[in-house]
Amino acid sequence: MVMDQELVKAVTTDHNFRVLLLNGQSVVETARLSHHLTKTTTTVLGRGLLATLLLASSVLKGTEGLTVRLNGQGPVGGMLIDADAHGTVKGYLQHGQVELPFLANGDVDVASAVGTDGFLEVLKTQGNLDPYTSTVPLVTGQIGSDFAYYLAKSEQINSAVGVSVVLDEHGQVKTAGGYLIQTLPDADNTAIAALEERLPRLPSIATMLTTATDPVKLAAMLLPDEPVKVLSQEQVAFACDCSKAQFAQSLAGLSSSELRQLITEDHGAEVVCHFCGARYQFSATELQQILAEKGKL
Repeated sequence: MVMDQELVKAVTTDHNFRVLLLNGQSVVETARLSHHLTKTTTTVLGRGLLATLLLASSVLKGTEGLTVRLNGQGPVGGMLIDADAHGTVKGYLQHGQVELPFLANGDVDVASAVGTDGFLEVLKTQGNLDPYTSTVPLVTGQIGSDFAYYLAKSEQINSAVGVSVVLDEHGQVKTAGGYLIQTLPDADNTAIAALEERLPRLPSIATMLTTATDPVKLAAMLLPDEPVKVLSQEQVAFACDCSKAQFAQSLAGLSSSELRQLITEDHGAEVVCHFCGARYQFSATELQQILAEKGKL
C-alpha cells in the first residue's frame, strides 16, 4: 500500500522504464509548519522538496548527499534543499511569507512565484571524491519540468518528473506527491512515444494519490500498458540534523568583540536554523563560556 511518507522504486517488466513514486504529504506539511509558510510558499517549497527527494533517490547511494539551489528571481527568492540517499530532506525559501493571487482555475501560480530568469544547481557530495556541481537554466519555473531538464542535460537521462501539492481551505497539506519515470537503455521507441503523449493528459500526482491504494495501481495510472515490478519501498521524512552544539561552534567563529557585544548589550543570543526553523537560546553565561574557550586557542 502507498503509505504517507513513502517512496516506491519499481521497473516495468518489459524493461522500458524505471519508476519512482512518492507520497510526501507529511514531508510538505512538516515544512509548512516549521517555516510558517503561506499557501503559495507551501506549494513552491513542497514541490522543491518532493523533486529533490526523487532526484536524490535516483542518483545517490551510501553516504552521498545532494544540495539543490534554485532561484528564478521570482518573489519567493532562492530555495536551498539538502537530501541524502536514505529519504531524508530539509530545505527553506528565502521569502517564505509571500502570497500571490491564485490562477483562474484555483491553482497556486508556482511559475510566477519562482520566476524563470535563473538557474537550478545541484551539488553532489561523493564520499572522499571532490563534490560534483552542475547548473542548468530554469525552463518553466514549475519545478518538476526543471528537474527533468536537469536530468536530461546533466545526467544524460531522459526523464519525466511530476510533483504536486494540494492544500485544503485552511492551507494545510491535503496531498503531496511526485513521480520520476526514466527510460532504460533498451526502451522501445513506441512505448516512449505513448508515454510522452499520455502524461500531459493525466491529473496531478497528488490527485492520483487520493484514489490509488497501492503502488501497482498508481503505476498503472501512469503506465497502463506497462506492468511494473516493485523493487523497494522506503520511508521519507523532512528532518534536520541541527543542534545547539553546532550553533555554539558557529558563535565561536564570531570575533571576541562581537561576542562581548552580545553579552553586554543583548544579554544572550537566539540562533535560528534556516533549514527547519528550530530556535536555540544562548544565555550570557553560555556566551561567556564560548568567549573563554576562544581565549584558550
